[in-house]
Amino acid sequence: MSVDLSGLDEANLAEWLAGQRWFGAKSRELAQVRVLDVVVLREDPALRLAVAVVEARFPGGTHDLYQLPLAIRPASEAWSTAVLEQLGGHTVYDALSDPEAAALIAGMLRDRAVLGEDPRIEFHWVDAVLPPAEQPVVRAMGAEQSNSSVVIDDALVMKAFRRIEPGENPELEMTRFLSARAFPHIAELGGWYGYSGEVMEATFGVVQRFVEGGRDGWELVLDELAEDPEGLLPQLAALGVVVARMHNVLASDLNDPAFAPEEPTDEALAIMVATIDEQIERLFVDLPDDDERLEAIAGRGEEARDRLRLVSQIGGAGRLIRHHGDFHLGQTLRVADGDAGPSWIILDFEGEPARALLDRRRKRSPLRDVAGLLRSLAYAASAAKLQRGFEPPEGWEERARAAFLDDYLAEIEPSLMPPSATATRTLLSILELEKAVYELRYELDHRPDWVPIPAAAIARLLEEPIA
Repeated sequence: MSVDLSGLDEANLAEWLAGQRWFGAKSRELAQVRVLDVVVLREDPALRLAVAVVEARFPGGTHDLYQLPLAIRPASEAWSTAVLEQLGGHTVYDALSDPEAAALIAGMLRDRAVLGEDPRIEFHWVDAVLPPAEQPVVRAMGAEQSNSSVVIDDALVMKAFRRIEPGENPELEMTRFLSARAFPHIAELGGWYGYSGEVMEATFGVVQRFVEGGRDGWELVLDELAEDPEGLLPQLAALGVVVARMHNVLASDLNDPAFAPEEPTDEALAIMVATIDEQIERLFVDLPDDDERLEAIAGRGEEARDRLRLVSQIGGAGRLIRHHGDFHLGQTLRVADGDAGPSWIILDFEGEPARALLDRRRKRSPLRDVAGLLRSLAYAASAAKLQRGFEPPEGWEERARAAFLDDYLAEIEPSLMPPSATATRTLLSILELEKAVYELRYELDHRPDWVPIPAAAIARLLEEPIA
C-alpha cells in the first residue's frame, strides 16, 4: 500500500499505545514498540484499511503483542479521532473509532473475505446466523477494559482482541462449542476473524448476537440490594441453575479432546496446588508492613498455604472441565425471556486476560467458576456501602451465597463434583482462597479503598473449620 505502516514513529507509537484504555501493562516501563507485521484489508485511496501486529517490549526481555486495526485517510480530510500519527500526507488512526471503517470490516465478515497471503487475515461466518447488512450501521459499544467492541445493525457485536497470543482464543472456542449445542444462555456466535503469518496464528476477533435490553448483573444486584434485597435471592438461585447447566453442557462431549471431562491426575492436582501456593507465597512476601487494613491476615501466609494440603485429603476433586475462567456478576446479563419470564445470559469467555492463553484453556474444577461468583457477591455487599452509601441487610451475603450455591449443586451433574458434600465445601473454600488472593493483589495495586474486601475474605476462609 502507498502508506508504509512500518514507518510509524516508534516513540509516537509507544506513547499512543500506553495511553489506550485496553493497553494491559500501564504500570510497566516500555523499552520498545515496533510494528512486526501488516495485513492490508482495503486499498481505496479515500479510506485504506489494514491490521498491524505490534510488539511492546519491556526491560528484561519480555514482550506483549497487540492487534491494531488501522484506517488511513488523506490528511486533507482533517480526521481527529483516535489519531496515531500523520504519515506521508495521510492520517493513521484506530479503525474501530470510525463507523465507516468498522462497517467495511463487517462487510468482510459477511463476505468471508481472505485478505493477504503470508501474512493473511481470514474472515468466517456461521451459516445459521443472519450476517451484517449490505450497508451495515455500526456504533461503538462503549468503554471496555481489555478489548474493543462495536455493535452492528443493533443485532451483532464484534469484539476485537487487543492483546493477542498464538492459538485459538477461548472466547471463540467456548462460544462455538456452546452455540453448536444450542445452549440458550449465551450470546450466540456469528463469526470471527483470525491472523496467520510468520509471527503466529491467532484469533483476532469474534462476532456474537447482540443481547438487547439486558441488565448488567453487577448493576442489577446493587440496584436490587437497595430496593428489594430478599427478592434478589430467587434470581440468584436461577443463576445457579444456569451456571450448572452451562457446566453440564461443557462436559457433555466425550469425543472432543478440548472439552472432554477428565479425571484429575496426581500431576493435575499438583499443578493446581503449586500454582495457588506460589500466588499465596508471593502475595504474603509483598504485603506492606503495619497496614491496619491487613491486620487480620498479617503473618498468616504459611497458614494459608497449609490449607492447600487439604486437597490431598478430600478423596477426589471431581472431574476437570473447560469453564468460564473469569466468572463474576459483571459477566452476566439479566434478560426478559418472553413467556418463560426473566433469565440470565453469560458473557465473555475469554478468561482472565492477565493469564497466558494456555492457562486459560486448562481444564479445572467447575467449582472455580462458582468461587468467582461467590466472591462477586461479597464484593457487591461491600460495594453497596462504598459506591451506593447503604448497608445491605444483616446476613444478606450468606443468604445470597446459599441461594446460588444450593440450586447450583442441585442441578450440576454429580460426577463433576468431589465425592462428598464435605469434600465439595473444602475444594470450594480453597478455590475461594485462590480468588481472594488474586483480588487482594489487584486491589493493592489499583484500588486501595477496596483492599479490606479480599482481606476480610482471606481472614474468614482461614477461620473456617477444617473438615
